[in-house]
Amino acid sequence: MAKSYDHDCPVARTLDVIGERWTILILRDFFLSGPRRFQDFLEGLEGISPNTLSDRLKNVGGRRDRRAAVLRRASAEGRIPLTPKGNELGPVLLALRKWGDKHT
Repeated sequence: MAKSYDHDCPVARTLDVIGERWTILILRDFFLSGPRRFQDFLEGLEGISPNTLSDRLKNVGGRRDRRAAVLRRASAEGRIPLTPKGNELGPVLLALRKWGDKHT
């Protein structure tokens, strides 16, 4: 189970959902390629283990529906889609990319 910041702050609560290592890159891959299969993530994220990927997908899926950023059930083709809440993270990831382009 992931550690929580356990702070009543919107930034801390957001990091509780997306702040673990690999999670932002998993979300990035959703935005670059759309719904993906588990194997697509393994092939695209060099160095991530299947257990870590599974754990991160479960965490970003949310332990409660109100926190879910991805759907827990894959489509008939095995693709895992983002929820509308997950899609709202697009501008956040774009801002991180722009900041990284400028400052790193």
